[in-house]
Amino acid sequence: MALRPYWRGYLKLSLVTCPVQMMPATSESDKVRFHTLNRQTQNRVVSHYVDSVTGKDVTEEDEVKGYQRGENEYVILEDEELENVALESTKTIDISTFTARDSIDWIWLDAPYYLSPNDPVGQEAFSVIRDAMEAQDMVGISRLVISRRERAVMLEPRGKGIVLWTLRYGDEVRDEDAYFEAIGDEKAEPELMPLIQQLITKQTKDWTPKMVADPVQERLLDIIAAKKKTLKKPAKTKAKPQPSSPANNVVNIMDALKKSVAAEKRAGR
Repeated sequence: MALRPYWRGYLKLSLVTCPVQMMPATSESDKVRFHTLNRQTQNRVVSHYVDSVTGKDVTEEDEVKGYQRGENEYVILEDEELENVALESTKTIDISTFTARDSIDWIWLDAPYYLSPNDPVGQEAFSVIRDAMEAQDMVGISRLVISRRERAVMLEPRGKGIVLWTLRYGDEVRDEDAYFEAIGDEKAEPELMPLIQQLITKQTKDWTPKMVADPVQERLLDIIAAKKKTLKKPAKTKAKPQPSSPANNVVNIMDALKKSVAAEKRAGR
């Protein structure tokens, strides 16, 4: 069954635009998850918000976002105000900068997404952007609104598609010197190096996803499978059909590229 895109919009480079869709590159859907039940009735336990002072339940329509500016003081922001913050990057990934792939350290990479064309008409435009970056070992830097927050993103060619990485904010990455400065400058004894290198060589294997398998997860699945045999199988429900993607018009790539280059020359760049 085809997965539903997490996001749909446009990939843009100067005058070249193509419709794209984005899917999370990682998933935790196969992890064992538990619900909290009432032991006596085996009904699910539900959670709800209560007022921290009065103790009374708060309905969904009375919930509002608040930014704390002091003790028991908040700036209230309505949903309409939050929506108005949305920028063009809500629906368009406009590549504004290119940089060498090896210039971005791994620690800045946050969450990966697979980016692919959303319409056959846009595949040529998508391919030329992807292949040009790959040929020059470059990645594109842009911005994208995800969950109401604009994030800097990195676009990296990968096979037939592009991997879009959200990048961490500047204040999220801690300075490594603060944690490594206490480590001394001592060098390893020369006679120890060959022994350690032998161990490394002996224990070297080709990478496989089995190296990061979760034994606890596998054991839980075994326990659940054994318990399932004593329970009745639930009735199967039919999956709802997914809506088809709408067609989009795309400008002629060669004309757009020529106009883009000409515009850059006129600007004297």
